[in-house]
Parts: sequence; structure tokens; C-alpha cells
Amino acid sequence: MIAETVCSAVSAAGLGIAAITAYRKRFLAAARIAAYSLVPIGLVMTGVVEWLADTAFSPTAWAGFGVLGLAWALFATTRVVERRRGGTRKERRAARAADRPEAVAPAASAPSLGQGGQGSSRPASRPAAASRGEDDFSDIEAILKKHGI
Repeated sequence: MIAETVCSAVSAAGLGIAAITAYRKRFLAAARIAAYSLVPIGLVMTGVVEWLADTAFSPTAWAGFGVLGLAWALFATTRVVERRRGGTRKERRAARAADRPEAVAPAASAPSLGQGGQGSSRPASRPAAASRGEDDFSDIEAILKKHGI
């Protein structure tokens, strides 16, 4: 009952402000203020305010909100874990199968690429660009390319 009285007072005050605004020749703003001020009384007349008041003081309703919050937290957690793992199990298997041939770093030496007979002037442990200091991020780039980033 007190909520209905407060909503009615808010609507009356809003309509008063709308009348003052219309008196100042700002009709568009007055119409907008009047529309906003009619919302609380409309909610009272439809019974939404009474339903909200009953819900606010109901332990069952609060337990229901708690269950909904738990469900939302579970959905969000599983989505985060799924994104970190790279999708569903099928998608991970397909990505793993596609990444196997390209598992070698792009700047790797010839013996690690399977071209052992041709020989290479670089040592197998360190690419030439990294030894010169020009490309210190080649191993990071290889990891990112391996994961498709």
C-alpha cells in the first residue's frame, strides 16, 4: 500500500514538472517527462508493484534468485573453461590433427625439418636470426602460429 502511494506521488510530481516544462514552450521535453512520469502509476494499475512487493519479502523468491545466480555462474565458468581449452572436444581434435605437420618452428634448422641429408650451416639449437639478435621473438611467434593466433 505504501509503494502504491509513493508511485502515485512520483507520477503526480512528474506530471507537474511536465506542465512547467510545457509552459516554458519546450513541448517535446514536456511530452517525454510526462511519458516517464506515467510509468509508475501504470505499474501500480497493472499490479506489477504489488507483485514486486510480494516477491521482495518472500524467502522462496530469494532462494529462486539464488538458484538463478548459481546457474548463471556455472554457465559463465564452463564457457570460460571451454574458451581456454579451445572449444569442444571435436574442435580440439581437429585443431590438433591440423597442427601436427606444422609443429616445427618456421626458423628451425634443416635437420629438425627432416632434411638431414642436405646439411645446414646453422647449429640445430639456435636459428641464425636469433643468434644475430635481429629476431629475438621467433620462438614466441612459432608458439603463436602453432596455436593459430
